[in-house]
Amino acid sequence: MPSVIWITGLPGSGKSTVADAFRKRNPGFHILRMDEFRKVVTPEPTFSDTERDTVYRAMVYAAMELSGLGHDVIIDATGNRRAWRELARRLIPRFYEVYLKCPVRVCEERERARKESHGAPRGIYEKARGGWPVPGVTVPYEEPAHPDMAIDAEKTAPEEAALQIERLLAEK
Repeated sequence: MPSVIWITGLPGSGKSTVADAFRKRNPGFHILRMDEFRKVVTPEPTFSDTERDTVYRAMVYAAMELSGLGHDVIIDATGNRRAWRELARRLIPRFYEVYLKCPVRVCEERERARKESHGAPRGIYEKARGGWPVPGVTVPYEEPAHPDMAIDAEKTAPEEAALQIERLLAEK
């Protein structure tokens, strides 16, 4: 039975890097990246609450459909509201929530230094100072109440995080 892993955490916590490290070891997984997904669903995003709700629900639906067709999926998305991740848990049989816990200051440093962003908007923490809606800064980020796994993203290398996720799947 296929698995769906939602890698959640603040922007800059390492979601895409961990997803890439995991897929390198497990090439059968498809990655749904919110930053790329959003460009199709809302090409001129406003990041309003209503728009975020629509985009995240669409992403959960896409993951559910891919899983139903026998594909393993990684959701690479902040998913700042717990309700969206719980929706995925309710709808997808083998769903796993992996939380990359990382302080905002570290996320901001990483975001400022990254070269490749998989379509993520640049300078978001700087924009947050101007009122831009950024989870964990100007928009609440609801930490998972009971993630299947929490990883200290400040101290854990992406390759080690990928191994930890593999162990989680093997145990389940």
